[in-house]
Amino acid sequence: MKIWVDADACPVVVRDILFRASQRTGVEVTLVANQYIRTPASVKITMLQVQSGFDVADNEIVKRCSEHDLVITSDIPLADEVITKGGHALSPRGELYTKENIKSRLNIRDFMDTMRSSGVQTGGPPPLSQADRQNFANHLDKWLVKRQRSL
Repeated sequence: MKIWVDADACPVVVRDILFRASQRTGVEVTLVANQYIRTPASVKITMLQVQSGFDVADNEIVKRCSEHDLVITSDIPLADEVITKGGHALSPRGELYTKENIKSRLNIRDFMDTMRSSGVQTGGPPPLSQADRQNFANHLDKWLVKRQRSL
């Protein structure tokens, strides 16, 4: 059981929650990004720097993650690939992606991408709220407890 983080766009507060969870439970956390990101001194927390480029970090995560691993990402196509591979995906806002909801999320993402490419201003996501942080921490804790029980 391991946690992979699509770290290029992962908020610092979410990374901090993951670092504390790793220190508390001993779960391995690997940040994957195309730039160096500082991590706490721990044998359970690592940083994997990949080359810059479109989907390079995503492809590396898919290649390395195993069934039952958790991937933290807001990238819907990456979440879909992880779920197809048997893993789990959680957004930094605490949305758990599942087999039941990932295809509809992909459809919405593709629709919004089409809207943006036709010139419609859709705006970005709102800032991460306290409720988002709590939702993320709660889903992470549930996943960690479930995984600890299965070991």
